[in-house]
Amino acid sequence: MSSKLPPPAQKNIPQKPYDEKINLITPVGYQKLFNELRNLADVQRPKIVDEVAAAAAQGDRSENAEYIYGKKKLREIDKRMGFLKRRLDAAKVINPAKQSGDQILFGATVTVEDEGGKKKTWMIVGEDEADPGGGKISWKSPVGRALLFKVVGDLVSTQTPAGEIDLTILNVAYSPTDARK
Repeated sequence: MSSKLPPPAQKNIPQKPYDEKINLITPVGYQKLFNELRNLADVQRPKIVDEVAAAAAQGDRSENAEYIYGKKKLREIDKRMGFLKRRLDAAKVINPAKQSGDQILFGATVTVEDEGGKKKTWMIVGEDEADPGGGKISWKSPVGRALLFKVVGDLVSTQTPAGEIDLTILNVAYSPTDARK
């Protein structure tokens, strides 16, 4: 629960949770997924198709390990490509560099201090780009949800796999996403 009231509503800043069905993503995260899809479609899949065709030309396919493995690899690539297409189709790209203010929104870089005095800095990003060890947490994670729409000075409590934690928000900033690669 917030210990301070949020600032007055600012233009274009949501005051309620984001729609869970939307795949919020930063421009850098979107480009990463797009590049992976292009690589699979333009490089990996054609290579495996050629390998499968060569293996099929060897004759009996039922005992041809190269053919069987190649077909399995093609199914995996097709499955991943389908997943990536769905994620990109559902994506709503939000550029943190175009946001401002004191309220924590998607794309914010937030510095917090825990009850032990340890400071941590995280960027609130989409599920597909989360990397807690790299300082990027999903907006759908317990900590990400707890921080959204709060402001500097707020105290938030949230349940994590390691137990309940209390965090004090020290700083909120918005910058290009590549700053925290």
